[in-house]
Amino acid sequence: MADVCVITGGGSGMGLAAAKQMPKDKIIIVSGRTLMKLEKAVEELKANGQEAYACTCDTSDRDSVRKLAEFALSKGTVRNVINAAGMSPNMADPEKLIRVNALGTVYVNQEFYKVMDKGSVILDISSNSAYALPGFLISEKTYRLAETDEEKFVKKLVKKSNLPKDTYKKSGLAYAFSKNFVVWYAKKCAFDYGRKGIRVCSLSPGLIATDMGKLEEKEGGALLKYCAERRMGTPEELGFAIATVADERNGYLAGVDVLVDGGSTNGKKMG
Repeated sequence: MADVCVITGGGSGMGLAAAKQMPKDKIIIVSGRTLMKLEKAVEELKANGQEAYACTCDTSDRDSVRKLAEFALSKGTVRNVINAAGMSPNMADPEKLIRVNALGTVYVNQEFYKVMDKGSVILDISSNSAYALPGFLISEKTYRLAETDEEKFVKKLVKKSNLPKDTYKKSGLAYAFSKNFVVWYAKKCAFDYGRKGIRVCSLSPGLIATDMGKLEEKEGGALLKYCAERRMGTPEELGFAIATVADERNGYLAGVDVLVDGGSTNGKKMG
């Protein structure tokens, strides 16, 4: 059977750019909430010489993710899963951000784990915002609730996110929590799933010139002065990085976060 690569959030931006970088012998499944966008992405992939399919999915809904996993399995051997679906601070309130970015990662990892075998890869896309949280705000005890008591997990993170008075800052803090959780959860899954031979890691982009990135440029643009080249990243650059990390041939890269942010996180530390 053919190998299948599933990319959530694959209708545009980094997700679509990553799809175009995957080997031509793989079947590509792009998923997202808007079918029209996915169908356009499929046309681009087919023009690129790839076999591709669209499948709508809301990653904040476990049943929707389960159906995506079943659809992928019907096409072949699920070899690569790139979870690039997500929302940014300007797109949603704190609760929605936690449900989509954090719980969505739990659903994708757990449901695809059931249909994947030895030699396969799950790559969860985080953000360099994961590194912006003060250590005293991060609670592994709270993060572990995502697998045992989802509502309590959401409630605790939303409560912390509502500490600022400014509406955008509330969402910004929720976004940072959700992405910090993604890094933590990918590491946890690496050791949980490693026994089955499934490799898991995360990748954290900086500010990228996608529609979502441009939406956050006013607030997030302050980080650009700390980048080594003082610029935003391109979708193509991130697509190549994502495809490389998600490639099953990169078999010893597991349980880590790959920071692809033009050096901004380290540049800020250096002053």
